[in-house]
Amino acid sequence: MTTRSRQVCSVLVAVAWVRSSVHSLALIFLALHLPFCGPNEIDHYFCDLEPLLKLTCTDTYVTKLLLVSNSGAICTVSFIMLMFSYIIILHPLRNHSAEWRRKALSTCISHIVVVILFFVPCIFIYTRPATTFPMDKMISVFYTIGKPLLNPLIYTLRNAEVKNAMRNLWSKNWSQMTSFNPSLD
Repeated sequence: MTTRSRQVCSVLVAVAWVRSSVHSLALIFLALHLPFCGPNEIDHYFCDLEPLLKLTCTDTYVTKLLLVSNSGAICTVSFIMLMFSYIIILHPLRNHSAEWRRKALSTCISHIVVVILFFVPCIFIYTRPATTFPMDKMISVFYTIGKPLLNPLIYTLRNAEVKNAMRNLWSKNWSQMTSFNPSLD
């Protein structure tokens, strides 16, 4: 709240909601205008537009092009904007003390890790030509389920008590492992 007013935060949230709503509606309208025939099962874990296009009875080149340009552009532009904002945040730190830099990096690194874990798989899935690879399902599971499951771990590792407990646990496990395994001596 010291760097951004409540009004600026509200505008940022509203822009994110509007942008995501427009994006979702565009994808829904793309899917609604397609003729479907044949099987009604997709080879995917959730109903995404790319696997849904395999069920159509028409040429989907233009729809796939719109999908890549819409989703790919949103993923890529959002990722670049977030990374640029971190550069703007972290750039002035070179003029501050080591303690300030350590605290700022401690906060920003966990955010950057979460952003990378979400956007890199999304960019991989949505910015390439319409080709489906077997690993697409696992990548989709990772960014929809795996990354949110990792969030608590990523953010709690910033806590000093958690860090110390993890160090103690790892050092205790390491000492037990080396004492029982003669090949490590």
